[in-house]
Amino acid sequence: MSKQKITRLASVACGAEVFLKSRLDLVSGARLGLITNPTGVDGNMTSLIDRFRDHERIHLTALFGPEHGVRGTAEAGEFVPFATDAVTGLPVYSLYGQDQAGGPDTGISRDEIMRAFDTRPEGKGPVDAMLRDLDVLVLDLQDVGTRVYTYLATMAYAMQACARLGLRFLVLDRPNPLKGTAMEGPVLRYPEFSSFVGLYPIPLRHGMTLGELAGLFNSHFFEKKCDLSVIPMQGWKRDMWYDQTGLSWISPSPNLPTLETALVYPGQVFWEGTNISEGRGTTQPFLQCGAPWIEGHRAAAHLNRMDLPGIRFREVWFQPAWSKYRAESCSGIRLHVTDRNRYRPWETTLHIMQLFMTMYPEKLRFYPEYFDRIMGTDEVREALNQQISVAEIVNGFQADLIRFAEFRKSHLLYA
Repeated sequence: MSKQKITRLASVACGAEVFLKSRLDLVSGARLGLITNPTGVDGNMTSLIDRFRDHERIHLTALFGPEHGVRGTAEAGEFVPFATDAVTGLPVYSLYGQDQAGGPDTGISRDEIMRAFDTRPEGKGPVDAMLRDLDVLVLDLQDVGTRVYTYLATMAYAMQACARLGLRFLVLDRPNPLKGTAMEGPVLRYPEFSSFVGLYPIPLRHGMTLGELAGLFNSHFFEKKCDLSVIPMQGWKRDMWYDQTGLSWISPSPNLPTLETALVYPGQVFWEGTNISEGRGTTQPFLQCGAPWIEGHRAAAHLNRMDLPGIRFREVWFQPAWSKYRAESCSGIRLHVTDRNRYRPWETTLHIMQLFMTMYPEKLRFYPEYFDRIMGTDEVREALNQQISVAEIVNGFQADLIRFAEFRKSHLLYA
């Protein structure tokens, strides 16, 4: 993070630890499938795959990988194939598998594949054949607190498959790294803008854990209810940032290597829906953005004069190793969060976006379908095109956030 002092308030025991210590009765005699990735570890940083495999009371029979795969090596939009795990010998079923062709040899970029594939439901959930030899499907993934992140939809599709086949579904809960109090951005317009990158009508920054969202989804959005159990954490409070939990940060996906990256993600992710680089293919994804035709020094100076809360900007140059503008020299801005309690990621990125639209009206372009899907509405793009102020755009969604805060109350598991 920036130069602010961080105080560790508590040590949090994740749902996985609570489950292993005191809730194995939930899987007694059952055949387990595990949806996980490198974030699925116990308090000693041991993979749950290893803990489950070696435990005499757990019968682990299959692994399931979300986007980026069980071992977390696949990039965004990259095909994740079915496989046999090299360490355990267990079958690994992909929940991000697709029939597609693309890449540098075909002229189809991974960014194009991601925009096309992530707006469709096909290839995202377990088919019946993957689950027929199971009794319980367990999920242990670290979410990042943003509706766009695909682990929410992966969880929902898996829950629906379990409901269809009569399997139990068990969520081992983990912290929302962006706290459980702050909410920001549009509530997705449902069902018009529902997709894998935003399935149900929740805010962009939702302030809930995966376990809490599982309960909300099951109660309000599934035609057939899932036999759901959530193992809550011990010691987590809603006003905790991730680095106040005593837990070590493990990258939930390749382009979120740090908590600071996750902090800016609820705003900076929207560059994916434009021809501006969001910093993929560099060592600073989402913390920087730009293009070959942007004058970073002018943009940074203008943004700093706006004195936006909790954030400063500087000019930056970068050359992506892949993704947009591969091997081209790009100029742009680098975000530096100075006060994360005041910083508003979505609102900040809207200011940057509006500035770039003013500076380069003939060069900046949207990919409308994808941009609107990740935004959860077409209202923001239309407002930006009409040069409506950021303050007016933000205020236009406040009533929805207030209604959602009331709607979610009965599903909150933590004080």
